Amino acid sequence: MKRLALWLSMMMPVTALAGGAAFTLESADIPPKSRIKDAQVFNGFGCSGENTSPALSWSNAPAGTKSFALTVFDPDAPTGSGWWHWVVYNLPPQTTSLPAGAGKADGSGLPAGSAQGITDFGTPGYGGPCPPPGDKPHRYIFTLHALKVDKLDLPATASAAMIGFEVNQNTLGKASFTGYYSREK
Repeated sequence: MKRLALWLSMMMPVTALAGGAAFTLESADIPPKSRIKDAQVFNGFGCSGENTSPALSWSNAPAGTKSFALTVFDPDAPTGSGWWHWVVYNLPPQTTSLPAGAGKADGSGLPAGSAQGITDFGTPGYGGPCPPPGDKPHRYIFTLHALKVDKLDLPATASAAMIGFEVNQNTLGKASFTGYYSREK
């Protein structure tokens, strides 16, 4: 009987979460599983996009969310470790969207108190897709993390990997979608 009571007490949080609305992240600029538009493509390395971060919105963050972090990652980049395209953290808990263009390198498009990490382009701010010509379509995974801390105390020079470590240590829940992009030879 004690085992059954223990098992039921362990299952209660899962059941409670399953009945609630799902934590979601979406973009009017990049519908899930679609090709990313030129407006979001990098301008450099042979690509000629507008390098504008997409509009993003989210809803139903987990209870207890104290801040958010956003990452954009290409696991298909031929680096052996993928490619970080955007890393934002310390987004205030009342934030439910970012407008197109929020990913400016100077952070002026983000809510007060937010911070951006150094991407694999070597700078802060959004850096759009620009895979090698002829590669299969790359996946660009946009992930929003609901965090259990008010703030990640990281240096301005923190790498995406360092930020990712802190984000993953403090995540209550996450929501994501994937867009695709490729270039012809």
